[in-house]
Amino acid sequence: MTAKKDFPGNESDPEAMFHWAYRFAVWMRVRNYSERTVLTMLSGVRSFVEWARDRELEHANQISKPVVDTYQRWLFHYRNDEGKPMAFSSQRVRLQTVKNFFRWLTKQNVIASNPASELDMPRVERRIPKAILTEREVEKVLALADTTDVLGMRDRAMMEVFYSTGVRRHELARLDVFDIEPSRGVLTVRQGQGTKDRVVPIGDRALTWVAKYLDASRPHLVAPPDSTALFLSERGERLTLNYLTQHIRLYIEAAKLGKSGSCHLFRHSMATLMLEGGADVRMIQEMLGHADMSTTAIYTRVSIRHLKRVHDATHPGAKDETSRPRPRENAGPDELARATPLDHELLLSLAAEGADEEPEQAPLLKIG
Repeated sequence: MTAKKDFPGNESDPEAMFHWAYRFAVWMRVRNYSERTVLTMLSGVRSFVEWARDRELEHANQISKPVVDTYQRWLFHYRNDEGKPMAFSSQRVRLQTVKNFFRWLTKQNVIASNPASELDMPRVERRIPKAILTEREVEKVLALADTTDVLGMRDRAMMEVFYSTGVRRHELARLDVFDIEPSRGVLTVRQGQGTKDRVVPIGDRALTWVAKYLDASRPHLVAPPDSTALFLSERGERLTLNYLTQHIRLYIEAAKLGKSGSCHLFRHSMATLMLEGGADVRMIQEMLGHADMSTTAIYTRVSIRHLKRVHDATHPGAKDETSRPRPRENAGPDELARATPLDHELLLSLAAEGADEEPEQAPLLKIG
């Protein structure tokens, strides 16, 4: 449980927001909010409480709508030590926690109304992932793990699970040994996003590496009392989220792909490669555990390979005609296949319709 010293404020004043923030944390835990949600809320509330205290505003009844609006503008103009602004997504999270906190205070009859209820939240851009690994790049990263070493074998198994299932960082950290069922070829994610369980398929190759890890590596990492965690640290403990981020990032950097990222990079790459391989976007949504299809749909914008193939096949200006062989007149489907990148079924239909005939070209214009 979060200690009161984590929040700034006057401990001698029981009505200060300092104490109410702590009570808010207790209330969330009693109602079985996930620990990640509680910590996110507390981080946002703590930031606001610190900001308000610097302006000698220590009580909830001192917070008005203009005060909250001022806090929103402060978040917008905030710059970190490197001079970079706060992302709109982070601003939105901070403001949402303030809204939730004051809504809770209103229900507790601490204040008469929620001063943050009418906040106009900043719009968040739906941006595509900055980096996606190709199949070959993924294999290069995976091959960097030294599988003759205890930790290297663990790392290979972890990355294989990331790549095969697309689980989130905290979901992998929470995996227990019995959450993987090799006989069924599935992995159970417990208390994933939104504290929801889900079952996802896991490939044979990932299962093989997990089995090797369980047989040859994990027994050397287990320390009393025996943990049920699937992936263990050198001290036999469940891996922390920060450790996972830093550790996987080292592998990405060592591959020298010119791309940056960590655990989520495998998730993005898996979803994109599966879509390019013909998977239905609804199946990807189920695997990733997205509650909203719009979150999954972002990968349809990343999956460019199929669109590029269609563009090459259908756009009259997509190819440089002087740099590729041209099919002879009345060419058959086989010759068309060698000359163009079209799919086989489309080739047959084009040949049947006489699409191999060259249109009459207009004379070139001479300037000057």
